[in-house]
Amino acid sequence: MTDPMVNPSVRSPSRDWTVDAGKLWTGGLLAGVVAAGVAIVGLLIARGVFDLRIFVRGEHGGVVSQSTWWYAIVSFGTAVGATALLHLLLLTAPSPFRFFHWIVGLAVAVAAIVPFTTSATLANKIGTAAINLAIGIAVVSIVSGVGRSAVSQ
Repeated sequence: MTDPMVNPSVRSPSRDWTVDAGKLWTGGLLAGVVAAGVAIVGLLIARGVFDLRIFVRGEHGGVVSQSTWWYAIVSFGTAVGATALLHLLLLTAPSPFRFFHWIVGLAVAVAAIVPFTTSATLANKIGTAAINLAIGIAVVSIVSGVGRSAVSQ
């Protein structure tokens, strides 16, 4: 197998396609920038327009308000993690895009449902869930699209 650091195009040993790792990871990093942007815009709208508190669960199950930078960095990391998952699936799994959509879709569902398990007000729960859902949709759609463009027969 070719070293991806020397040649960014790696042929999957169990597939009839080649994964352009450079294209995949460039797109994945850019997806992270978009995800961070979605987080920032979502927080601006939620806090600035609707006067909502956007939160995460704290250490002991309490509600903790997070900074804009924290949300943006975690969103960026989510896109990078999704890119790593897709890269692994492209090299090893049967139907890699199907598994990618299911795995990431379930993670997005958890991120959207978790706010409703807290004691925050309903408006704050809805605002937090909406931002998490928007970030998740951006990540799954962009990374999936980049993955499809990084695969060649």
